[in-house]
Amino acid sequence: MSEAISVLITGAGRGLGLATARALLRARPELHVVAAVRAGPEDLAARLATGAGAGRVHGLRCDLASLGSVRAAGETLAGMLDAGRLPPLGGIIGNAAVQTTTATQRTADGFESTFGVNVLGHYLLIRLLLDRLAPRARIVLVGSGTHFGDCRHNWGLAPGPRAAPVEVLARPWTTPDADTAGAGRAAYATSKLATVHLAHALDRRTPGTTEVFCFDPGLMPGTGLARQGTAVERAAWHSVMHLTRLLPQATGPRAAARRLAAAAVGASPGPSGSYLERGRPRPSSPASYDPAREEELWETAARLVGCPVPPTGPPVSEGGPCGTP
Repeated sequence: MSEAISVLITGAGRGLGLATARALLRARPELHVVAAVRAGPEDLAARLATGAGAGRVHGLRCDLASLGSVRAAGETLAGMLDAGRLPPLGGIIGNAAVQTTTATQRTADGFESTFGVNVLGHYLLIRLLLDRLAPRARIVLVGSGTHFGDCRHNWGLAPGPRAAPVEVLARPWTTPDADTAGAGRAAYATSKLATVHLAHALDRRTPGTTEVFCFDPGLMPGTGLARQGTAVERAAWHSVMHLTRLLPQATGPRAAARRLAAAAVGASPGPSGSYLERGRPRPSSPASYDPAREEELWETAARLVGCPVPPTGPPVSEGGPCGTP
């Protein structure tokens, strides 16, 4: 039997996250799942901890739209690990994501909601837990083909990512179309390009200690991603859009969950830093290979969330704890 480990997964309350939590429990009988959700972690843990999952599920309250909530979650999990209440932390799956109807909505800390949750919240959570990761742990960030900005990957359903300094993208947009649904979709694509950049920057900082991947599940109609859309958009996403699953670029939550779980705890899916398109290493967009932009993202995110920003080096050399920005 393999050594017992814990895997943290964000956005575990629905859709891909919930299906992946279940897939993880099925994949390895010695594995513990830390299911992070905005509300009701105890109820979620009770739902998952049935049958084979009994005693192996731990709910964690974590609202990625609030840096204070993320810090509290990081401290809680670190305390559980240090006290031996959980096996060593062998993986982090950054799955939670939002897509809003505009690019003007704000997190509790004043950041643009999509970028704040999808990028900054995960960045802070990972930074808080880097020194708790077991040797050869894995970090898997869930990406999206929307970051390509072309019809092959998004079928024309979303604009491409916006080009602007990271500092600007992290704030509510002030462009003329910022209050439109198109801007909301562009903000989502922008956050997913930043997610690939974050994976590359993180990979450079954890050589030989942690494997880092960006996992693109494919388009998944029927999930909760459109929950903030209009009634017509939600109805289309949950009904007509199911027909797109007949196309090769699409997938369902259960199949995507099996692949995501395998990427996190199965055989290594490829070289660390890889972009995994439905589980297999593939090139990400040309714009995603930009070391200068990746470093800009890392350093700007660190400053915005209150973490130290050394120029280079592995996580253990990155200075003191992440505080309040």
